[in-house]
Amino acid sequence: METAALHYELPDAAVAQQPAEPRDSSRLLVDRGPNHAPRHHHTRDLPELVGPGDVLVVNNTRVMAARLGLRKATGGRVEVLLLEPGDNGWWQALVRPGRRVPPGTHLCFDGQPVLEVGDRIADDGRRWVRPTGDAHTLMSRAGQVPLPPYVTATLADPERYQTIYADRPISAAAPTAGLHLTDAVLDRCRRAGAEIHALELAVGTATFASVTTEHLHDHVMHTERYRIPESTLAACTRADRVVAVGTTVVRALESAAATGSAEGPTRLFITPGYRFAVVDALLTNFHLPRSSLLALLAAFIGPRWRDLYATALAEGYRFLSLGDAMFCTRLEPPPP
Repeated sequence: METAALHYELPDAAVAQQPAEPRDSSRLLVDRGPNHAPRHHHTRDLPELVGPGDVLVVNNTRVMAARLGLRKATGGRVEVLLLEPGDNGWWQALVRPGRRVPPGTHLCFDGQPVLEVGDRIADDGRRWVRPTGDAHTLMSRAGQVPLPPYVTATLADPERYQTIYADRPISAAAPTAGLHLTDAVLDRCRRAGAEIHALELAVGTATFASVTTEHLHDHVMHTERYRIPESTLAACTRADRVVAVGTTVVRALESAAATGSAEGPTRLFITPGYRFAVVDALLTNFHLPRSSLLALLAAFIGPRWRDLYATALAEGYRFLSLGDAMFCTRLEPPPP
């Protein structure tokens, strides 16, 4: 499949710069299949869309304060985005401007060296870096929660880029479908008969890196780590319908089904033609053109994603990480 098949025109005005207030006032486009017009709801209406036998699965990772504003000994500014830990104290990171920071450079905060920059990992900009002390202590001192580059406004409350159930700080970006949910909405989902379960997928470059290749099959997915509790796996097994809150949940559950492992690294790249083994319905935001997230949506609901996106744009829905959401049901695959 050519990557151009995932292109659409996204006006700048459609990109949300602030989250909806309150969280569950965000709009929700409900897909009803190829032969029915979608319905317009709000996220607070999610309990009306679930019921007994449904299992909602969320990604409860917390976004690290992973964006570090540091300086070279010469005074030049360098931004480091910590992605995930490696061995012996080294971390994968994005370093900008990377070309001006050779291996062996020590970067400083408040005049003190706090991080060493190492070798390149790949041509995509990733580098090895090593904090001189504990990485999480450094993030608490020098870090900020990283917002996507298309969000140019400052959030009045940084917690709005965290889900209400965020737990371990291991992600470099938010699992944004969960940003719409509130305790009240989840409680009402439970009262409707649905179960709520959690897993972890540490959101990194596999989720937010652009697809720049001409053909999707040439795109190289980076590794992200996932961990699924046995209780979540058991709930999905007995469920009548598994509802994934976000694409990261889809990738974690489908990775576990493909490998038989409840935790580990995944490079799963879901594209049209993929046969889903676990997930039946999906709550997700509206995604960038030519992205791996949009490829997953196209695999999940087929080519009708284009009509749904056109409807959303025409109706003034807000797109991307801080924007509105859609609820869709998996396209049934043809018989093998």
